[in-house]
Amino acid sequence: MRIATYNVNGINGRLPVLLRWLEMTKPDIVCLQELKAPQEKFPEKAISDAGYNAIWHGQKSWNGVAILARGMELKEVRRTLPGDDEDVHSRYIEAIINGMLIGCLYLPNGNPAPGPKLEYKLRWFERFTAHAAELLAYDVPVVLAGDYNVMPTELDVYKPERWVDDALFRPEVRAAFKNIVDQGWTDAIRKLHPNETIYTFWDYFRNAYGRNAGLRIDHFLLSPHIDARLLAAGVDKEVRGWEKSSDHAPTWIEIADPEE
Repeated sequence: MRIATYNVNGINGRLPVLLRWLEMTKPDIVCLQELKAPQEKFPEKAISDAGYNAIWHGQKSWNGVAILARGMELKEVRRTLPGDDEDVHSRYIEAIINGMLIGCLYLPNGNPAPGPKLEYKLRWFERFTAHAAELLAYDVPVVLAGDYNVMPTELDVYKPERWVDDALFRPEVRAAFKNIVDQGWTDAIRKLHPNETIYTFWDYFRNAYGRNAGLRIDHFLLSPHIDARLLAAGVDKEVRGWEKSSDHAPTWIEIADPEE
C-alpha cells in the first residue's frame, strides 16, 4: 500500500497536475494540504472520477486539508486539532481507513520570527504533541503525514547557515519536532535514508528547483505498528518540474499489508 502527502498549493489551480500525478502513481491514500479553497469549492467530482473517495476541511483563500482514499471507505474522526476551540484555521483532519488512523496536517509556517506567528506555531506544536501522545497510547496503527514546516536537521536544508533565524529552522521549532519523534514515532524518510540529501520543497525563486536548493519539510511520522510494516519511502521529485506545479513534490511511503 502506498500512502502519499502532497501540499498542492491551491487544489483548483493545480488540479490538472494533481490528477496527472494520481493517474501516474495511483497512491492508495493521499493527504493534501493548502487546498486554498472553501468547503464548497473542493473538486469532489474530479477526485471521484479519478477513483478516490475524499473528506476535506476547506478554508477560503488559504490553508485547507483533505484525505483521499482509492476505492476505500473513509471514516472521519475529527477535522480540528484538539486544545483550542478558538483556532479556526483548517490545518488538521483525521480518518480511519483500512484499519489505520490517518492524520493529515498543515503545521503553521511561523514567519516572520520572532513574533505572533511563531508563537502560534509553537502553541500549535504543543497541541499536536499532546494529541500525538494520545494516539500512541491507543496502540493502533497511525500515520501522521503532512507539511510540518520544519527542517529537522541540517541535512534537510540547502545551506542551513542561511536559515538559522527562520521559523522553519529555529532551535525551538526543531526541538518541538524532536519532542514528538521521541514519544516513539518514526520519521519514515530518515529511517530508510539516514544520510541522503532529500528535499520535498523548492521555492519558485532563484531557480531553486534547477539548483536543487530545497528543503525537507513534508514528513511521515509512523506509530510502531506502521513502522514495522515500512518497505519504502521517497519523493516524486519530477512532479515539481511539471508546468504550473506546486512548490512541493509528493512524498510517499509504501507499507506491507498487515499480517492476518
